Amino acid sequence: MNWIEPDWPAPGNVRALSTTRDGGLSEGVFAGLNLGAHVGDEPARVEANRARLQQAAQIPGPLNWLNQVHGIAVHPVSNEYDGAPDADAACTQQAGQACIVMTADCLPVLFCDRAGTVVAAAHAGWRGLKEGVLEASIAAMGCEPGEILAWLGPAIGPTAFEVGGEVREAFMAEQAEAESAFVPSVNEGKWLADIYRLALLRLARAGVSAVYGGEFCTFSDGDQFYSYRRDGQTGRMASIIWLAR
Repeated sequence: MNWIEPDWPAPGNVRALSTTRDGGLSEGVFAGLNLGAHVGDEPARVEANRARLQQAAQIPGPLNWLNQVHGIAVHPVSNEYDGAPDADAACTQQAGQACIVMTADCLPVLFCDRAGTVVAAAHAGWRGLKEGVLEASIAAMGCEPGEILAWLGPAIGPTAFEVGGEVREAFMAEQAEAESAFVPSVNEGKWLADIYRLALLRLARAGVSAVYGGEFCTFSDGDQFYSYRRDGQTGRMASIIWLAR
């Protein structure tokens, strides 16, 4: 089983990873380490994949899954976890409690502070990104933005993410600099969006300048990543962060 570990100067007690397709038991369109229980895969295989990952990566449990709805709600992860809440980000100061988001083209962003006292994870599709899920995650951490590190995990790359003009206009209405994240597509009326660039702009405006990652493309690397835009019905990867006990 292979996963990606952020290349960032996080404190020693911060543990973080983003999964790939490698190492799972799912088959067919879900082939590999599908961690999504809502995509049509056999539930027993998903549970087995989750258990294998938890054991291999020594992730403390129970695993705190979210019911992601492309919003900006941040769930405060604690020992009281009793099912997947509707939220697109999670935050905790409690050691041994993992914050988890699932993606298959949307952008996962992991956060920690330089002191290693708080961590967060955000699921940033274009809707949540525009509405402020990253800013909400930063606010939930309760520390100075300048003390926060952020890592941009595997998402659809800038040469593959085609959107309509209304998406470009919506981002530019929020932040004029967002114009730099869009280039015209060969398809008339369409634009290629750089979700990594859009996230960098939002993070910078919020005061977070220590940003890492952002070099992946889930759409173009089918061997390593699931991609909803490429395949339609497909599995999900997970990006996970926690404070070691």
